Amino acid sequence: MPKSLPVRVKPVRISSGEQKNVIYPRVFDMRDKEMERSINQQIIDETQGLIDQQADEMATPIIEMDGSFEIKNNQRNVLSLLLNNYAYHYQAAHGMTYIESLTFDLEERRQCRLSDLFKPGSNYVARLTELVNEQIEQRDIQTFNEHVEVRPEQDFYIADKTLVIYFQLYDITPYVFGFPMFPISVYAIMDIINEDGPLGRMAVNN
Repeated sequence: MPKSLPVRVKPVRISSGEQKNVIYPRVFDMRDKEMERSINQQIIDETQGLIDQQADEMATPIIEMDGSFEIKNNQRNVLSLLLNNYAYHYQAAHGMTYIESLTFDLEERRQCRLSDLFKPGSNYVARLTELVNEQIEQRDIQTFNEHVEVRPEQDFYIADKTLVIYFQLYDITPYVFGFPMFPISVYAIMDIINEDGPLGRMAVNN
């Protein structure tokens, strides 16, 4: 597959009356059919996982559920996408939203974890933690704890030449602040990224 060839994506809808409307992506027309099946199965699993998480959130019935997706990167043999699911339970103070991201390296034919993006042995967790805390201070974000720690397999997605580290609602901030997202330029972490991996490919200027 040429590096510039994007993955083709179409939306699939799961609906149940007016209460449930979930849309998720399905890739198609890939030359690598085994990889295509793997990607689609992982998307389905994550989509169902979000639905199940909402159902387990409270004992009261779900009055409304809406799910959607965003394609964050579809170039240089890197597919990165974000799934989100909002649900409102009967008599809840407010609805709840969960998001999950999936990033695939189509050259290596695998899903990527955060650790896969960096050189083996690099202290990427400390570097990302430092950069995230710098943004928290610069953007005056109110967090529960004075210092925020990035986990070794923290949630992330790739958007062109940017690595976006994010946290779920209530993880580090009050609900009113929404999803804390921290964009980090690939050029700020060039010394520790895996040059042959997805971030390395994003940094190439061609």
